[in-house]
Amino acid sequence: MNAVIIFIIGIPLIEIYLMIKVGGIIGAFNTIFLILFTAVTGVYFARLAGLNAIRSGFNQLIKNEIPIYEIISGAALAVAALLLIIPGFLTDLIGFLLIIPFTRKYFILFFSSKFKKKKFNKNDDIIEGSSEEIQNNKNDKDI
Repeated sequence: MNAVIIFIIGIPLIEIYLMIKVGGIIGAFNTIFLILFTAVTGVYFARLAGLNAIRSGFNQLIKNEIPIYEIISGAALAVAALLLIIPGFLTDLIGFLLIIPFTRKYFILFFSSKFKKKKFNKNDDIIEGSSEEIQNNKNDKDI
């Protein structure tokens, strides 16, 4: 099976299971209130962290540096806000972990290691060549 299909089906199943278990312990009304409270609180903190990422990015630009980490961090905060808006406890946990700068750095390092480019190896096939400039004379006729 495709990993994406498992992800799309698995996450809602885990969320429903957790909502039923938490609802059985603290009650249905309290569970609904907790889900709404985490969504509102998470979006508020994601907004604050996003503003800090923008401020840090501007500071990097003032220093004539490219704010690569700030851009990636801002994207991670946008994902965190989306995860916090989606009802559920697992997505809320991942969203809150993305908001915290310490854990966000580990998430970014983990996912960036998956997409690193292959380093240049001297044993790779290399074709060497030279180029030469060809000039067309107006007297020459193309056949």
